[in-house]
Amino acid sequence: MPALGADMEAGTIIEWLVKPGDAVRRGDIIAVVDTEKATIEVEVFETGVIQNIVVGKGEKVPIGTVLALIRTDGEAVLPPTEIKPKPVAAPPPIPPRPPTPPRIEKPPLAEVPPITPHRLRVSPLAMRAALDLKVDLSTVKGTGPDGAIIKADIERAAKAAVAAPPATPAHPTAPAVEAAVTPAPSAPSAEGPKLVPPRKPTIAPADRQAAMRKAIAAAMAHSKREIPHYYLGAHIDMSRAMTWLQAENLKRMVTERLLYSVLLLKAVALAVREIPEMNGFWTDGAFKPGAAIHVGVAISLRQGGLIAPAIHDVDKKSLDQIMVNLRDLVKRVRAGVLRSSEIADATITVTSLGEQGVEAVFGIIYPPQVALVGFGKIAERPWAFNGMIGARPVAMASLAADHRASDGHRGALFLAAIDRLLQEPEKL
Repeated sequence: MPALGADMEAGTIIEWLVKPGDAVRRGDIIAVVDTEKATIEVEVFETGVIQNIVVGKGEKVPIGTVLALIRTDGEAVLPPTEIKPKPVAAPPPIPPRPPTPPRIEKPPLAEVPPITPHRLRVSPLAMRAALDLKVDLSTVKGTGPDGAIIKADIERAAKAAVAAPPATPAHPTAPAVEAAVTPAPSAPSAEGPKLVPPRKPTIAPADRQAAMRKAIAAAMAHSKREIPHYYLGAHIDMSRAMTWLQAENLKRMVTERLLYSVLLLKAVALAVREIPEMNGFWTDGAFKPGAAIHVGVAISLRQGGLIAPAIHDVDKKSLDQIMVNLRDLVKRVRAGVLRSSEIADATITVTSLGEQGVEAVFGIIYPPQVALVGFGKIAERPWAFNGMIGARPVAMASLAADHRASDGHRGALFLAAIDRLLQEPEKL
């Protein structure tokens, strides 16, 4: 069970995508795990053959627990085995209730229909299948652990929808809210276009929100209690960066234009090359430098809370590649479809609240990382340049760093490197 962040203690296997005897390659998705924050696709980091499934579907186990055994090349071949379901103990007998005193009958109240909580647990594969097959998740009955909806449930619902006759609307003349008109067939139909009822939004359950908030609180409390933070801030003249970005976007189609944030991500990644103490983890009482530069991007969730998955190898990617990765990451975060490596691999985190009008962000380090960079909004400010004072677009960059891994001098050089890199945006 991978450790998907410092706030994770255990996870539940929602779905196995492999079975004993299947060949797997490094990077393949082999299982889906449910955590307090999200449903995560677990990647494999070895190439070989699945020898044994150790933890069955629906089981909740702590991080570090072996989920499956993989036979790599050169290892002895053993007959594959499959996990057997654990026998469920019979519930203890219910003791007889003591006699209750007679109650005074009250007039009957008006009957109130029962309230059913909105709890839709959907695996990432099932969510993608529902989008592709246009299946309303609220109409699907899950057969996974604790009623979770899996891909097979979506496929059954799609087949049933095709086989079922179209329903006649109760009020044909009343317009449907956000109704969609199906494409007309090649031959004219006497029935005319059919109205498809709008898909109901999938609302995250209240208990998941509470669990996420609890997990964030635990991680941040641990961070402030254990990590000796120090904070630095610097104002950066963004006039060159914004002028270059505006001119560059005018050359592009709307769908290919760059966001201001990709410049920040690339500048941070390149600055880390110069000051490697900001990139890595504090584990076992020592600093462990990151083998690569994977920048975590803080993304707010619509139902509340946030998550900071990583974009890998940001220093080696072009601005266009970072933009594609960022769009894809935000889309999948909001849909609840993430990979385990995106959660666990971040070596430094960047957060920006400029769009919310915040001028400065002094964040809390996400352990075991050792640094977090924050950016505020770009605002017109008086700025002295070449002996002249004028209005310039200026942004505040802040650094929260772990004093065990670096000191203020190195932190200052790090912010200065970010500033210098943003003055030459064409080289990013």
